[in-house]
Amino acid sequence: MKASEPPIIVSQVFEASAETVWNAITEVEQMQQWFFDNIPDFKAEVGFQTQFNVKAPSRDFLHIWKVTEVVPQQKIVTNWKYENCKGNSFVTFELKPHKDGTQFTVTTKVTEDFSDDIPEFERESCIGGWTYFIKERLYPYLLKTI
Repeated sequence: MKASEPPIIVSQVFEASAETVWNAITEVEQMQQWFFDNIPDFKAEVGFQTQFNVKAPSRDFLHIWKVTEVVPQQKIVTNWKYENCKGNSFVTFELKPHKDGTQFTVTTKVTEDFSDDIPEFERESCIGGWTYFIKERLYPYLLKTI
């Protein structure tokens, strides 16, 4: 993923209120159900930081997140990088009213190029990852909660 490339955007409409979607993306107990089960803590507060490891076939990825912006039930921005890996990005989670419920959009904006040597940092991998988490994990999770 390169800073010169357009942001990666994945969007989904949920038949759920903004409050329900917001809680699913900001309450650690819910995030552990559909996102990463080993997130140790999360708070939708500017300055909050957390780290957790994700094992991939090629290596471990220590995720380092720092919340940089919060508009309750509308938007949260997280600085997203990995220990011992070149690259930096900001991931924005945005909720907007939709006639069928809430439109949820995830936008990844790369601000420092990620390494070309790591397959997980290819643009297609990022698109595939967000599509999986939003459409195959969060969507069915929310269906069970509404």
